[in-house]
Amino acid sequence: MHRGTTPPLAAAPPSASPTAPGRATIAAFTDASAATELFPPLEPFAHGMLPVGDGHTLYHEQCGNPTGMPVLVLHGGPGSGCSARQRQLLDPTLFHSVLFDQRGCGRSTPRGEIAANTTADLVADIERLRRRLGIERWLVFAGSWGASLALAYCAQHPQACLGALLRGIFLSGRADIDWFFRGAGELVPDAWARFAAGLSPAEHDRIAAHYLGAVSAPDDEAAAEAVRRWMEWEAALSAPGSTPPSPPAPDAEALQTAVAKYRIQAHYLAHECFIGEEAALQFAAAMAGVPTAILHGRLDLVCRPANALKLHLALPGSRIRFIDGASHNPFDAPMAAALIAAARHFHLHRDFAGWGADLRAATTAVPPIAPAS
Repeated sequence: MHRGTTPPLAAAPPSASPTAPGRATIAAFTDASAATELFPPLEPFAHGMLPVGDGHTLYHEQCGNPTGMPVLVLHGGPGSGCSARQRQLLDPTLFHSVLFDQRGCGRSTPRGEIAANTTADLVADIERLRRRLGIERWLVFAGSWGASLALAYCAQHPQACLGALLRGIFLSGRADIDWFFRGAGELVPDAWARFAAGLSPAEHDRIAAHYLGAVSAPDDEAAAEAVRRWMEWEAALSAPGSTPPSPPAPDAEALQTAVAKYRIQAHYLAHECFIGEEAALQFAAAMAGVPTAILHGRLDLVCRPANALKLHLALPGSRIRFIDGASHNPFDAPMAAALIAAARHFHLHRDFAGWGADLRAATTAVPPIAPAS
């Protein structure tokens, strides 16, 4: 495919036709980490590859009801790519869901590429995709890193946003990164001891820099070992109150994919995701007029719940809900149910008024976060 050309959308196979309006049902979904009710699995009704310049081409897909309310789904990571399960969080009779793999992620090419890969590039890509699909405005549905990207996009293109539904708030600053790599170790000390194994006490203060450098090293074997340990650490933080099973040993292809993902994540985290907390909150302040719902699991160890309150206080008109029994995983039963309900509320009312709470009148500050010592 030549750079600069725009390919046509490819139609999905006949068996992957969208669910007819009014016919959606809720299907039970169970796996080792979550048990909840999601919408039935569905295939895209269209998909394609969009060249965006700088050698990057983005995979994108459309699901659900072609005449429904448009929704942009932003995946996390950075580096994760979109997944089939994300399609099941949005009612296919109500929503026209658009998912895409960000630069270097998933099915986008070249995989793992960090050149010309910044938040500003991704924001521009989202606008290219919106124009390519002929969508005037859409609801932005995002979590974790995706929520950070959503702040940057919605603040700079409010005219394109019906609203924003944000989960598991990551503000992208040094405090968040330090929390993930070290501060959270106070809550899961046995897992953190394994994560920090082999590092001297002096290096514990620089564990984030160690891993960000290790996964980006030219030594593929060393990078793969760092990725394996990073994945185990994430698994521990994603299973509060229990001991997670060790991730299965990946085959060669899966390991290569994981290394590409974590190299992109390291690239972003090393630069505070090209945003940083101060700018993230400035973006939030600029989103007045964009109806916004903020959801955060009370058991989230990956991203601190205090982040959600901090964002709520900065974002005019926003509504907030802390979800009991939910961690950082969007497929935890309480979180999935809350996301589905919030999206349906917005479809019905075109706003989040009456959903969640407004805590600004009673709250002026968030609890201070002590630095890791």
